[in-house]
Formats: sequence, structure tokens, C-alpha cells
Amino acid sequence: MLTPLRFSSPAGFALVLAVLLPLGWWAADRTARLLHRSDPGEIVIDEVLGMGLTLAAVARPTPVSLLAAFLLFRLFDVLKPPPLRSLEHLPGGLGIVADDIGAAAWAAAVLWLLPR
Repeated sequence: MLTPLRFSSPAGFALVLAVLLPLGWWAADRTARLLHRSDPGEIVIDEVLGMGLTLAAVARPTPVSLLAAFLLFRLFDVLKPPPLRSLEHLPGGLGIVADDIGAAAWAAAVLWLLPR
């Protein structure tokens, strides 16, 4: 049996997200500046945050629902439907993180629409 991927309360999850988002934004910005590249592949905090948000939308964590969450997040992260393409053009770490948060929002919306 899989253990739940959520915190014991939405407030706990929101607190972790409230801490990780600005830290991820700062770390992505700092790393991009140090490497002199706009979105270095070495930065993965954006993917971690995006997958975390997507997994929060999984109603019942089963192998199928977890795979669906992963595939949907990756699909929207690659396709970048509106307005994700414009989000990645935001400056520095904000642009690095924002498009993945947007992809997570798209994936979460689809997950919520799927039968439970």
C-alpha cells in the first residue's frame, strides 16, 4: 500500500510550499547568474516544485494515478500551453520556476477532472 503523498493538512502543505517557492526562485536565480545561462539544466528545483504541486492533486495515490501525474506534468512542461511560454520569459529565477508551476497547475486541473 502506498502512503499518502500529502501532509496531514492543507495548511502544512501550504507552509512547505510557501517556504520552498521563494527559496527555489532565489536558488534558481543565483545559479543561473553564476553559470551565466538563462535556464541551466543543472537547476532542478523547478521540476521538484512542479511535481510536488502536481502530486498534491492526486486524489488517491496509486501506481496509475502517480504515473498519470508524472506524464501530465511532463506533457504540459514540454508543450507549454498558454500562458506558460510567456512565463518562462520572466527574468531570472522567476522565469525558471514560474513555467513549471504553471505546468503543475495545468496537470493538477486535468487530474481533478479525471474520474476518481
